[in-house]
Amino acid sequence: MDSPLFFAKILLFGEYGIIKNSKGISIPFDLFSGALKLGDLNNNKINQSNLEIKKFNHYLKQNFQENEINFDLMDKDLQNGLYFKSSIPTGYGVGSSGSLVAAIYEKYFINIIKNEININSNQIFNLKQIFSKMESFFHGTSSGFDPLNSYLSSPILINSKKDVKTTLTPNQNNNGKIGFFLIDSEESSDTSILVKQFQKNMEDSDFKNIFQNEFVSFTNSCVQDFLDSNFNSLSINFKKLSRFTFDNFKMMIPNKFDLIWKNGLKSNKYYLKLCGSGGGGYILGFSLNIDEVKEQLSAFNFQEILRY
Repeated sequence: MDSPLFFAKILLFGEYGIIKNSKGISIPFDLFSGALKLGDLNNNKINQSNLEIKKFNHYLKQNFQENEINFDLMDKDLQNGLYFKSSIPTGYGVGSSGSLVAAIYEKYFINIIKNEININSNQIFNLKQIFSKMESFFHGTSSGFDPLNSYLSSPILINSKKDVKTTLTPNQNNNGKIGFFLIDSEESSDTSILVKQFQKNMEDSDFKNIFQNEFVSFTNSCVQDFLDSNFNSLSINFKKLSRFTFDNFKMMIPNKFDLIWKNGLKSNKYYLKLCGSGGGGYILGFSLNIDEVKEQLSAFNFQEILRY
């Protein structure tokens, strides 16, 4: 089967906020990728993936029209061992379901919006809407952001739910000291459970008010600082975001990170935030001196992702 690779993603800013119309920015993460393949269903791993896609196929049949998707081809491929060969860890906040959604769209949807250099904002918004509907099978409520990033394989900027576009990010400097990094909890999480908990929290008027007035504001400021390469201001706003998350999203932070999260806030050497929905997987960090932090956090499978 001739199927392209679809990369993982990293949501630099916007976790939970984009559900409530904050800004967000996501970048491709080419360390991990996935592609549709045909394989031997006697292989347990291939069979498990095939069964998951069959469930997804059933959902698609209930939510899309026959003139939108080539279900005959998809059914045939499923019988012949269709599976998703992926190196993307599940439950890690790097878009494992998003890359599968993008691959299914590219292979089986009819009259797809092609990923071309002249793609416009209306087409990108329409893609996001389609992907949101598709990925909701996995998450219960999906913004569509992850599969959009995987499909376009380009940094994506969300200014609002209806204003989505590709964007340029600051040029990296391999000799710079400023950087973003990931640390590994070595445990996965269930995005749908965490999103449901967040929606429940939003029913509390006090939480809703501080989330909209503080968290969304901090997120928007971080997005703008990053795009402007204003890293000193970004450090200040990243700390605010980190503090808010530590104080108000406790169940989304793996226990093993409590101490180093607080140490970052106290020392001002680095700051941590959720990478996706949290609960496990990766945690995203930022530092004005990434080399120093790399030594401090080496026990957590430190992974540098951007340097300026």
